[in-house]
This record gives sequence, C-alpha cells and structure tokens, in this order.
Amino acid sequence: MILGIGTDLANIERIEGTIARFGERFLSRVFTERERARAERRPYATAATYAKRWAAKEACSKALGTGLRMGIAWKDMSVTNLSSGQPVMHVTGWAKARLEALTPPGHRAVIHVTLTDDHPWAHAMVMIEARPDASG
Repeated sequence: MILGIGTDLANIERIEGTIARFGERFLSRVFTERERARAERRPYATAATYAKRWAAKEACSKALGTGLRMGIAWKDMSVTNLSSGQPVMHVTGWAKARLEALTPPGHRAVIHVTLTDDHPWAHAMVMIEARPDASG
C-alpha cells in the first residue's frame, strides 16, 4: 500500500547561488558528509548533484506528510547511490520516527526515490510503500 508520495522541483542555478553565497554554512546544514563527497567528486555537475538531493529531501518530507516542519532536520534524510547508480533514500532521527508511525503493524516501509536533472532544473519524486513483513 502507498503511504505517501512527494515531488519537488529545484532550480540548479538557485542552489549554485546559495552555495556561492553561504558556502560551508549551507552545505553543512543541509547535506550529509556522504552526500557532499559524492557531489564534490562530480566537478562537472556539483550544483546539479546538490540540487537533486535538495529536491529529494523536500519530496521525502512531503511523502512523510509534514514538509520541513515538526522537528524534521535536513540531514534526517539523505541520498546515497547503489553501485548501479540507483539512488536510495535513508531516514534517521525524526524522519525515521515519522516513517515508523506511518507504517501499519505487520508491514515494513520501503522508500522509492527517483532523481533527474535537465539544466536549470532538478527533480525528485519519493514514494513510500508499506509491504507486508514476511519476517513476522
């Protein structure tokens, strides 16, 4: 069953300008070290990589049904990639607690995320699914 869907569109140039203006203060507040390492390894697409992750965090917060309020922190949501390149959303802290509260008994939550960019836009969509827990 679908627990939540969220989508977000971010302007890559706006994120690039925010990085230029606020630098470390912005980056350390919003992105995990792992997210930052991935973006910095992509000098040809650093701003686009950050913009996609920004959009993913916004989309995830919407799928959780809250948006960025109620105690959720930017770094409570993070995106990594499988070796195939497929993005994976991780939640910790308040976002994880919210996900657990949304998940019906006897089910486990699966977060699906897709990212794309076409300059100047970056887009993310997050869908949270509850699957019956086969371990119980």
